[in-house]
Amino acid sequence: MEILKKEALGEYEAFVASHPKGHFTQSVMWGKVKSAWNFEAVVSRDGEGNIVGAIGVLVRKVPMFPYTIMYAPRGPVCDVHDENVIKDLVDGVKELAKRNNAYIFRVDPDVKSDDEIFTGIMKKQGFAIKEESKTFDAIQPRYVFRLDVEGKTEDEVMALFESKTRYNIRVALKHGVEVKIAPREELETFYNIMIETGMRDNFVTRSLSYFQKMYDSLGEHIRLYMAYYEGKAIAGTLAIHYGDKVWYLYGASSNSYRNVMPNYLLQWSMIQWAVETGARIYDFRGVAGILEKDHPLYGLYRFKKGFNGEFTEFTGEMSIVFKPFANKMINVAEKLHKKYIKFVYKLKNRGK
Repeated sequence: MEILKKEALGEYEAFVASHPKGHFTQSVMWGKVKSAWNFEAVVSRDGEGNIVGAIGVLVRKVPMFPYTIMYAPRGPVCDVHDENVIKDLVDGVKELAKRNNAYIFRVDPDVKSDDEIFTGIMKKQGFAIKEESKTFDAIQPRYVFRLDVEGKTEDEVMALFESKTRYNIRVALKHGVEVKIAPREELETFYNIMIETGMRDNFVTRSLSYFQKMYDSLGEHIRLYMAYYEGKAIAGTLAIHYGDKVWYLYGASSNSYRNVMPNYLLQWSMIQWAVETGARIYDFRGVAGILEKDHPLYGLYRFKKGFNGEFTEFTGEMSIVFKPFANKMINVAEKLHKKYIKFVYKLKNRGK
């Protein structure tokens, strides 16, 4: 294993971007978005010195505690059935933990839940798998919809959608809804609609500065799509293209004009980006794993299901705890902090 120096990160980035398991959250660019964390890269090489496995690790000091937390979103990037490579990468992670006085290392791999070979390898390396949760309390979503667009034309992809979804796209077009790739300046408009969405659907949103940092760090890999009706911005989305995938990352919609179906046209526009660039997968990102029709999150599931992607469950969060007592103390502190943040957010945005 090798912990790369900053000047060698170009080689790491090229490997991650070209690998089937590559993910934007494993990129050096994403490390810049998460500027409160330090980004470290561990690689495994074959006998000829070529990288055959990689994992990007975010390291952050825990406030009020003398420890750090380490997290590798959607890592590792490798053949997930190659036990030797995974062991090599984990050895590097453990070395990083010693250097940074980490109390825990978390990872949520881009691997399906039924892959018993991979989960067996990870358990042998000392990982515990978090108990299954069907809601959104994980760091990265455990349940997603993924649409296979590889080698398909726009017409072929459109034909995959449920008839109601195709109809709603046509409704948006008939009403004159216009979707544009918007400039950075429109992030503020998007953010204001996002606040409206968060208050309606009861979730805490990111700050405007976070979206701006994301836009600046990801450059050509990110797009802001805005939907306009009669000249007024009524919905928007952020999408990321990295490697052979496009992800729908954030979405916001006004309480007004929902009947003109802007969200369907926005999704279609992002899917078109995936088709145009020869992507393999369009990822709708998270849904809840609760499929009952009376559940409050069922509407989101039904919306994404209409595009006929594959309902995918990942293995979920895995972790190695290096300092058990510190882990218990920090877990309590984190729960209290989350309650406080949610209370302040509601107070701040009341009446908006």
